[in-house]
Parts: sequence; C-alpha cells; structure tokens
Amino acid sequence: MTEPQKTALVIVAHPDDAEFGCGGTAAAWAAEGWEVTFVICTDASGGGADDASDVSADARRTITETRKAEQRAATRILGVHDVVFLDHPDGRIVPSIDLRRDIVRLLRTVKPTRLVCQSPDRSWDGEYRIGRYHPDHLAVGTAVISAMYPASQNSWDFPELLAEGLLPHKVRELYVMGAPTINFAVDITASWDTKVEGLRAHASQLAPQFDEIIARVREWAVDNGKLHGFDLAEVFHRTYNY
Repeated sequence: MTEPQKTALVIVAHPDDAEFGCGGTAAAWAAEGWEVTFVICTDASGGGADDASDVSADARRTITETRKAEQRAATRILGVHDVVFLDHPDGRIVPSIDLRRDIVRLLRTVKPTRLVCQSPDRSWDGEYRIGRYHPDHLAVGTAVISAMYPASQNSWDFPELLAEGLLPHKVRELYVMGAPTINFAVDITASWDTKVEGLRAHASQLAPQFDEIIARVREWAVDNGKLHGFDLAEVFHRTYNY
C-alpha cells in the first residue's frame, strides 16, 4: 500500500460543532503536518437566541455572516487549512441525495485519508444530553457515512461527478464523534489551549457563559483522558475502510 496522504476532512452541521467535538484533535493533526479541512453543511442561519422575536430573512442573513466569520477565525486559530460552507438550511437539513452528492463531490476533490463526522445515532448511556444530538447533527452524520461508503469510491454513484472530472476516492479511516460505542482516543493535552481559543472565536454562541462552558468541556476531556491514559482526550468510534 502506498503511504497515505496526510489529508483530513471534518464534516459537521454548524459552526462550532467541530471545535466542540474534535477541535483539539484537528489542532494536533495540523501540528503534525496534516492538511485539515472543515466542512459546515448548514448556512448557520438558525443560531440566534431561542426566544428571538425577529426571525426575518435579514436577521437570518446577519446570523449567517456572523457565524461564518467566527468559523473562519476559529479555523485559523486551530491551524486548519480551509473551511467550506455548503449552505443547506439550518434546522431543516436532512440526509438527502443532494446533500450526499455535495459531500461526495468534496471527498473526491479533497481526497482525504481521514474523515471525521458527527454520529448518526444517539447514545442513551450515562448522562444523556439531548443537545448533543441535534437533528441536524444526526442527519449530517448519516449523509457523511453514506457518502463515504459506497458513493465516494463507486463510479456508478453520481455519474455526473465523473463528467466533472471527479474520479472515485476511497477514504481509509472514519472517526465518529459522539458515537454510542467509543474505541479510540486522541491525546489533546498539548492542543487544549488551542481548542479553547478556537471555541472562544464563536462569541455569538458562547459568550457570556464561556468560562462555564469551557469548565464543562474540560471536565469531559479529563474524564475521557482517565479512561485512555491521557490527561485530556477527545474520543471517537474509529473504523477502517479496507
């Protein structure tokens, strides 16, 4: 087998999803020379206050612009190579054929060795947090895994992409965040501060409760680390595609 390219693609629903779930991992990989690209599937237009009275098109546009700017800033902080926005409707995303095609197009363009996504399944074990499993997260997880296998590596899926010059690509490794079964951990002790600063960039969502949120995220990282022999860790279900 040829040496794999050090290229990774992280595909999530919203701005800040990647920073919460794998920000330390992305920063660690980038420091090791991996070219990491973030993909945000929604337009982020639903990220305003829950009790907002103005949900007009103009208000949504403002939120979209703010959150995209924050995501670009976070991307730079983490050392991530690029961020791509697919602009599917926030809060209404489903694992449609159109979304799957968009993801396959990216897989065949970027040609990642590693792929990171959100879980398509809920875990009911332990301290269940419903906010971890936003419907958009579940939908994007389903779409990503369906795009990875078999569509990305199969010429017969989306033949129109062949016409665009995008040949099949086989992703070697899949890392699923928030999966019901965890089998792999990444030591983020050295990249913790970078993860925190990446999250800080998402001020519209996390301020003024930032310190409280970070304390909770650190507690999760400590608990994950204890289970895997690290001070701080992010955890995944990792699987291979031979």
